[in-house]
Order: sequence, then structure tokens, then C-alpha cells
Amino acid sequence: MTLNYHTYREIKQQPEVWKKAYGLVCERKVEISAFIHKYKDLGYSIVLTGAGTSAYIGDALECALRDTLLKGASSIATTDIITAPELFFGPDSKILLISFARSGNSPESIGAIRAIEQTAGSVAHIFITCNAEGELAKKKGDNILCLLLPPETNDLSLAMTSSYSTMFLVCAMIANIDKIEGDRAHIEALAGAVEKAMDKYEDAINAIAQRPFNRAVFLGSGALKGVAEESRLKLQELTDGAIMCAFDSFLGFRHGPKAVVHEDCLLVYYISPDPKVRRYELDLIGQIAANNKVVATVAVCQKDHALKKDYIDLLVELGIPEDMPARYSSVGSIFVAQLLGCFKSINVGLCPDTPSVSGNISRVVEGVSLYI
Repeated sequence: MTLNYHTYREIKQQPEVWKKAYGLVCERKVEISAFIHKYKDLGYSIVLTGAGTSAYIGDALECALRDTLLKGASSIATTDIITAPELFFGPDSKILLISFARSGNSPESIGAIRAIEQTAGSVAHIFITCNAEGELAKKKGDNILCLLLPPETNDLSLAMTSSYSTMFLVCAMIANIDKIEGDRAHIEALAGAVEKAMDKYEDAINAIAQRPFNRAVFLGSGALKGVAEESRLKLQELTDGAIMCAFDSFLGFRHGPKAVVHEDCLLVYYISPDPKVRRYELDLIGQIAANNKVVATVAVCQKDHALKKDYIDLLVELGIPEDMPARYSSVGSIFVAQLLGCFKSINVGLCPDTPSVSGNISRVVEGVSLYI
């Protein structure tokens, strides 16, 4: 299938862009390692930040970086930092702020930097951005490291797709910067598996998008919960809110949010490669299958774990090696929601590149007044 939309091309280009990004990180290994170690050795705490999709990168990586140089990183959205920075930082705070930004021009990106510099005792910055002409990319200083991604990651479409996944992976790469050469096999395996899976399941995902649902739920555990969070936004924004979406962990979903499961609902399950975690996920899938009638269910997994096929309408088996670290493997699931959103956008009569008919959302957020 070939569609003449920026969104579609930007989704499909991801595996190749990831390999390019890996090469860029490797070229700057010495510089990146020295910068991170400098501030880690001085006791700086690591904060992952961004707004919207960029914030969700941090939410997913927060629990996936625990065995890396960036272990202990916390995810705090720029939108929270701006409104009340004193809730998170004080004059004794020493912060290494890792900012994710596609354009680097959003008011929150600039405002969060200003707010934290006015509140914390000391701040250093790593900017992971896609736009060489953006405000973040132009900032200079001894306490700043800017990691500029391949230019094609500066998505032309409204929805962030290749920008999201590539910024995600670059942060995961620098978290293991001292051993980054050994991660080449992981990146190549991830890119190869996702490229094949997109080609294999694209038509089936399109067929799911044609079904008559008007709400959707994405579930995941650990880092995959963060991916579910971004998935929720992708489908909702690409359909201009025509499809209302939710996300949760599998166990968290039982505690009230499961009320959203109606006959007009699509369910997307991101299945953990960890057998201990998967037990809880399969229990919930079985319970919903027994008690609820829905439009469709999609399960996304690295490997087919004997999921009961009568519980699932579409099983997407990614083929990603199960021993791959979650900081890399988890982002391999996102293309399912990206394609689903692209196809559903077309199905409801919208252009996926510019789906917001009302103008409620825009490629770079506008109209935000900063009171700092």
C-alpha cells in the first residue's frame, strides 16, 4: 500500500531513520559521555521533559532506564514545570534536564527552561530535537548539549510519528552511551523487525480502522504503558476527537476505567515480553472476552505467546528479540497506533496531515501566555 500523505510516509520511514540516528549518536560518543558523566558525578538529578507526545517519551522511558547511566530519571512534563516549578525544584536542586522537542519552538519548551533556571539551584541541559532552526537548537552554552536528529524526523504532518520514536530511541541510546557500539545489533534488529511487521500487517490494521468504533482503549505494562499513552493521543488527534481514547495499565484498568468498554469500543493490548507480567495481562484479556462484546481487539506482542485466537481479532507479532532491552523494544509497538490513526483519519473523511478541522490543535502549540 502507498498513500500520498506526509503522515503515512513519516510512519513508514521510521526504521531507516532509527539507524541514521544511531550513527549520529555513535559519532558523538566521546562528547555525550563526557557531558553526562560530568553532571552525574556532581550529583545532578535527571529529569525528562516535554509537552504532549514529547512528555510521553519520558513517561515510557522512566521505568526503562533503570539499568543505565540515566537510572533514576524522573519524567515531569514542561506543562507542569511551567505552572508550578516550585513543586519540583528548589534552591538546592541540581538538575540535568533532558528536553524532547520536535520543533524546539513551542512556548512550553522555552518556558520550562526559563522556569527551572529561575527555581533550581543549578541546571544543565540536553536538548533532543528535530529542527535545526528551532529555538532550542540555537541555544548555546557550556551547560548545554544539543542532539540534533536527522532532518526527516522534523515531521511535516501535525501528528508526531517519526519524531516521537526517534527522540525516544536517541535518549535510550545515550543512556547506554559508554557501551553504545554493542547496541548496534539491537538497533538493526529493531529496525528490521518493525519494517517487516509494518509491511505484513498494514492491510490488516487498515481493515480494523474501517470498523465502526467511536472509542478506543490502549493497555500496556511498564514502558508499554507509556507507549499506550502516546497511542491514545495518536488515534484521538488524527481523528480530530471523533474517536475518544483512553489508556491504562492492565491491572489499573480493572479499578474503574474498565467502565469505558462498550459495544462501540476498540481494544488494543500491548503484551509484555516478561512472562511474570504477562500472566496478569492474559487474565484481563480473557475476562474482557468472556464478559464484553466490542467492535474489535488487537494484540501486539514481540512473539506469539499462545494467545487464545478467539479472544483476538488481529494479532500483530513484531518479531523483536525478546532479550532486547525495553528501552529499545517498547517503541517498536507504536507503529500500530500510528497506522491505525492514519487509516481511521481517512475513514472518517479527514486528511491525516491536517486533521484538525476546528483548528483546536496545531503542529506547534499557539496562544500560550507565559507568566514567568
